[in-house]
Amino acid sequence: MTTQTERAEGEWVGHMRRIRDDADTAAFAELFGHFAPRIKGFLMRAGADETLAEECAQEVMATLWHKSALFDPTRASVATWVFTIARNRRIDALRRQRRPEPEDLPWGPEPEPDQEAVILMQQETEVLARALAQLPQKQRHLIERAYFGDLTHSEIAAETGLPLGTIKSRIRLALERLRHEMSRGEQ
Repeated sequence: MTTQTERAEGEWVGHMRRIRDDADTAAFAELFGHFAPRIKGFLMRAGADETLAEECAQEVMATLWHKSALFDPTRASVATWVFTIARNRRIDALRRQRRPEPEDLPWGPEPEPDQEAVILMQQETEVLARALAQLPQKQRHLIERAYFGDLTHSEIAAETGLPLGTIKSRIRLALERLRHEMSRGEQ
């Protein structure tokens, strides 16, 4: 016997497929009408002000539209996927708020670093590049997405389809290898 929740989830999955396959605006409008107010409330309960919650909800729904192909109903429900995106958007917004405003940044030319510091930085960069090249491809790709692509672990999981735990463990192992190689390179 199917519960009302299971029926509703089946409908939401169908909506996601129609958005993915047919760019169905009616399906999107229904998802938007259901989830946008809930996302806004979720974010406000998590401490966001009304304006930030509204902006994040809009961004989440835009992400749902543009990245509908990344949704996998075997991995998560539509609600779980949507609220994970919302959580990540809130984290991103908090990070942006903590960055200094341009008027708070020092202006004018920065002093030139001394030659020894430049050489040391170049050597460290070379050691890091070699260490990255020695990582297994799967670990290197995740490190690049996390640190050079500036993605959260959850965003990488959504992008790659890998479980979040796998992402975290591969990144942790890669960082341990990099630390080891960097310490060997200093000797």
